[in-house]
Amino acid sequence: MRPKQTLFLGLILLVPVLAFLFLKSFGTNRFALPTYLPDSVDSTQVDGKWQRDTVFHQLQDYSFPSQTGRIIGQKDLKDGLYVTSFFYTTCPQDCAQRNSQLTRVQEKFRLEPRVRLVSYTVNPAQDSVSVLERYAERYGAIAGKWFFLTGDKNQLNRLLTEEYRLPALTGVAPTIQHSQQLFLVDRNHRVRGIYDGTKAREIDRLITEITVLLYTYDHNNEPRT
Repeated sequence: MRPKQTLFLGLILLVPVLAFLFLKSFGTNRFALPTYLPDSVDSTQVDGKWQRDTVFHQLQDYSFPSQTGRIIGQKDLKDGLYVTSFFYTTCPQDCAQRNSQLTRVQEKFRLEPRVRLVSYTVNPAQDSVSVLERYAERYGAIAGKWFFLTGDKNQLNRLLTEEYRLPALTGVAPTIQHSQQLFLVDRNHRVRGIYDGTKAREIDRLITEITVLLYTYDHNNEPRT
């Protein structure tokens, strides 16, 4: 075989290998989801060199009554992920917008048991279990899929401020700066995405990133802590 033919054949064989390596690298970098809510930065020594390692907040367990009266905690959400939102039943337009968008997420993952929705009221004095039951029906919440939670004001206040780091809830009326944010929480109870729940394109991004996390779980690429 002539040298030019040998070189040409070698290049033909090399192209698929290079393409595979490029796509693998691109895919890994493109779809690696960030982690939010850092707690601290530690320094560790690797091969004689100091590296900074961020320690991210891991949400602590809380238990609250749901719209069915069932007590729900993180133990009930294990091995999957969930989308957190905050609302109150007499909220005007923005809560309705968020909940309408969340119905899209519920429908998209209707048959995926690892995906759930968890909505906490910021006005527990008014939003009793019976009120939440009627409210959940309004949005077609599927039992065991979408939980509307109420409970002790102090515990909810701590959840809002210390776990999700939102502005404080004080008094009887909801005085929290009404957040439009949704939070994607992974199976290690860490926040992996924050979204504007009133915008359709943000919900599209949320749906995509849920799909990415599920893919990493299925392929053992997301470590469990």
